[in-house]
Amino acid sequence: MMTNLFSTFDPATSIKLSMNWLSTFLSLMIMPYSYWIMPSRMMMIFLLINEKLHKEFKMLLGNNQKGMTLMMVSLFMFIMMNNMMGLMPYIFTSSSHLVFSMSLSLPLWLSMMLYGWFKNTNSMFAHLVPNGTPSILMPFMVMIETISNIIRPGSLAVRLTANMIAGHLLMSLLGNKSLDMNNIFLTIIIIIQVMLMMFETAVAIIQAYVFSILTTLYSSEVMS
Repeated sequence: MMTNLFSTFDPATSIKLSMNWLSTFLSLMIMPYSYWIMPSRMMMIFLLINEKLHKEFKMLLGNNQKGMTLMMVSLFMFIMMNNMMGLMPYIFTSSSHLVFSMSLSLPLWLSMMLYGWFKNTNSMFAHLVPNGTPSILMPFMVMIETISNIIRPGSLAVRLTANMIAGHLLMSLLGNKSLDMNNIFLTIIIIIQVMLMMFETAVAIIQAYVFSILTTLYSSEVMS
């Protein structure tokens, strides 16, 4: 029984143990495997996306961090698969929770910060004061840059969570209101729901790309 609107994002499957978070690993079942003799069309599309993303991340990271592209492509695929799985009926949307997004953004940001401050200390100090800053504004710029660095994992997590919640909330509202409507309004609601579903599919891909590309930009800034 739904107690409020937000309870649709966390339905209880059991009193003691909830099996909802197993949906995070359901995407591994539909991932294309590389040991087939004849590659399928799904496998070809998967490899094409990997190649395009590898070139994009390589251009942002430069030639010094080639191994980082593998991690960023994997991050993109993992988030995109979870976003797409959340669009299917009766599957728990794990990417609409801060627990999921913060568990991705916080360790990545923390590891990059530790690497940058221990390995490139002078460069990290230099990033706190942009070029051309007047001397009187330097203390304020250090404070602003420090705060902006600290809130980066939170902004990454909230951006992904808020964008995934917004469309699901709108579809839940329209679905609940359609029970008391006549056939004409119900047809209009169904058309709107189909358009929202297409929009949410695009959002699922775009948000995975935005999360991975911003993480790549943050890492290139730290490791430069």
